[in-house]
Amino acid sequence: MPDAPKPVVLVADDDPEILSLLSLRLSKAGFTVLEAADGEQTLERVREHYPDVLVLDVMMPGKNGWEVAKELRSDDRFKSVGIVMLTAIGEKMNEMTSPLYGADAFVDKPFEFADLEGKIRDVLAARSGS
Repeated sequence: MPDAPKPVVLVADDDPEILSLLSLRLSKAGFTVLEAADGEQTLERVREHYPDVLVLDVMMPGKNGWEVAKELRSDDRFKSVGIVMLTAIGEKMNEMTSPLYGADAFVDKPFEFADLEGKIRDVLAARSGS
């Protein structure tokens, strides 16, 4: 019996250190990881790869994470893609704003990796209906 395919997570953050760290940790946690450094690159990668979940930094050059989320939610092709917002703008702001743009979950920086991984797995489970 073949192994189930690994969930694909696209991490979008303009901070190269965070991008690298998240890619490494998520790969070790059993995900296939794609990277993007800004909003436009994120949209290109989503259209090309159809990831299962996006981890979106809010503050990125070009289109910010909320703009990316809103654009993806307005396109039926990407309704099944889970979105986890990742930001340092403040817990209350993230909690109030992320759902308005169609995010499934949010994590505030600084964060514990276990919390982020848990949110990703929760979003995957909710989106797959299991």
